Amino acid sequence: MQARTTKPSLGQALLAPRSIALVGASDDVSKTSARPLQYLRRAGYQGTVYPINPRRPTVLGETAWPSLAELPAVPDHAFILTPTEDAVDAAAECARLGVPVATILASGFSEGGEEGQKLVARLQRICADTGLRILGPSSLGAINLRRKTIITANAAFAEPDLPTGGIFVASHSGSLLGGLISRGKSRNVGFAGLVSVGNEIDLSLGEVCSATLDDPDVTGYMLFLESIRHAQDLRSFALAAAERGKPVVAYKLGRSAAAAELALSHTGALAGEDDVAAAFLADCGIARVFNFETLLESLPLLQRMPARPAAAGSKRVGVVTTTGGGAAMVVDELSMRGIDVVKPSDETFARLGQAGVRANHERITDLTLAGTRYDVMKAALDTMLSAPEFDVVVAVIGSSARFKPELAVKPVIDSASSAKPLVTFLVPDAPDALDMLTTAGVPNFRTPESCADAVAAALLRRQPAALAKPLHDTRAVATRPLDEMAAYKLFETIGVPHAPAVALDIDAASITLPFAYPVAVKLLSAEVAHKTEVGGVVLNVADESQLKAAMRKIADNVRTHRPGANISQVLVQPMTSGLGEMLLGYRVDPEAGPLVLLAAGGIYTEIYRDRSIRLAPVTLDNARSMIMELSISRVFQGFRNKPHGDMEALARAIVAMSQLAVNESAVVVDAEINPLIINRVGEGVVAVDALVALA
Repeated sequence: MQARTTKPSLGQALLAPRSIALVGASDDVSKTSARPLQYLRRAGYQGTVYPINPRRPTVLGETAWPSLAELPAVPDHAFILTPTEDAVDAAAECARLGVPVATILASGFSEGGEEGQKLVARLQRICADTGLRILGPSSLGAINLRRKTIITANAAFAEPDLPTGGIFVASHSGSLLGGLISRGKSRNVGFAGLVSVGNEIDLSLGEVCSATLDDPDVTGYMLFLESIRHAQDLRSFALAAAERGKPVVAYKLGRSAAAAELALSHTGALAGEDDVAAAFLADCGIARVFNFETLLESLPLLQRMPARPAAAGSKRVGVVTTTGGGAAMVVDELSMRGIDVVKPSDETFARLGQAGVRANHERITDLTLAGTRYDVMKAALDTMLSAPEFDVVVAVIGSSARFKPELAVKPVIDSASSAKPLVTFLVPDAPDALDMLTTAGVPNFRTPESCADAVAAALLRRQPAALAKPLHDTRAVATRPLDEMAAYKLFETIGVPHAPAVALDIDAASITLPFAYPVAVKLLSAEVAHKTEVGGVVLNVADESQLKAAMRKIADNVRTHRPGANISQVLVQPMTSGLGEMLLGYRVDPEAGPLVLLAAGGIYTEIYRDRSIRLAPVTLDNARSMIMELSISRVFQGFRNKPHGDMEALARAIVAMSQLAVNESAVVVDAEINPLIINRVGEGVVAVDALVALA
């Protein structure tokens, strides 16, 4: 075998290899393992292809080699098409020979039970010991349409004349590549490359995308996610993509999955897997869409709309239409996503009139049939796009888009160069009009759901910020809970205020408190997280005799509910009330890393499920935006003439709690304050209960 002169980069070996070995290539065109060679030849791949088949001298009319070791040169990329057991041996041979990248098609690894996990461990040892990079297993391959490198077994790539473009796709599902490529062809949406990452036992989705960041042919990214894996790689990629002005849009499965509840606190139940994924994607500046059609349609809009600062609260949409019913559908869908469709200002209506556009003073600027005239629609769009009250304008076009496409969409195309984004929803099935809009680079949508989904994703997309990595890997460590007094001491070090508290022996003969009655009496024990569930709390205790009785009652209750629990002490605090209660939580997610959570507080927290989540640590602006996202925050903003709550103090407490992510004195896995009492403006916030678990 000829020695390698230069080693290709990861991106080159993965997506632009000069030579490809097809290990286990079949001569039977009906088999999956025969597809890659057919696709490469049909596409016109200019590199060298080595079919590997120990039982045949030729494969599909081309010379075959009996093994990798007998090739005349080391290939850049090996696509391993063999069954599961043989695939591990083939990977080991790739590593021995110095093949940079191997893609494994076979399944039965991560999803194959105990035996499959043993195979995964073997592959990971091979990678660690040799430097071989593995894509998969369960990967349907990697495709670079511009280089005609069709390294895939996906049946959809038998499609001829696939359009090329600037979109790079990375997907956990290999079959979805076929869905996107076929739908893209029907919409004249082209791709630069597509990769099925499979089980990500080595190469992660984030690493694969990062390898393409400096490719000038790649202008944006589509991600199809089953879960958040290798979060740090994905975050690094997203930040680098944002720096280069390349938008990223994701469709993630699993919205209906039950929340993964932690034993210690409510925070785990509130921050379910999908909620964590949503916070992670948002903080990475990745636009998340909820409609598969939107995944294919949204990038032109994201390329026109930069991500916005976290504090940007404005989400105002203007709608101009030739069909009131079609526009109403978009308005409904936007409203369900929390996006405001704004009525034009009096000044804008006046400017419309001066431009010869007649429109009723309504939320929707309905031009009726007059809007089918170029001059009317063009004047209306120019006026709306220059109006300061809108962040984006949606043009809804009726039946004329099907029967006179060149006239119906020409004013939209001619207005699309404005500084303000303009998007179009076509009510009829109008493929010619859609094609014209796509060719002109105008964001366009076939359904009101997709239109609203994309507009909401664009308006909600936040500028990403570099975040601290976890100081320690806490995914597989045991945890040690603190008692409430120790938890308060930890909160003191980070700057979260708490109510005065004193620990008393449960059999104390005489009691002197440093604060006045009435008081709350609570079990003080690291063994019992939720004290109310074992009868470990007595409120409104008025004097010393009642305090002693409360201590005896708590001891009896805990012995009944938790025999053997430590009940040597109670914690006593003055009764504290304010304008209302919030929950402030922190946890380290196994994949996404440190999170901070704000929610409605008290005993009904999990019923209301009114919460906001961010990756930790957060800035003060991010903390303010978390507060504004909660419905309950309106209670503290003068609702029905009630006093205003100290929202700035709450924001500072959120920031302080989030600093646990970078706290070097203690490795905190989970922490929660519930309730956090909200006082009047200028009077701050105060914790009156605390849970903490250390690694």
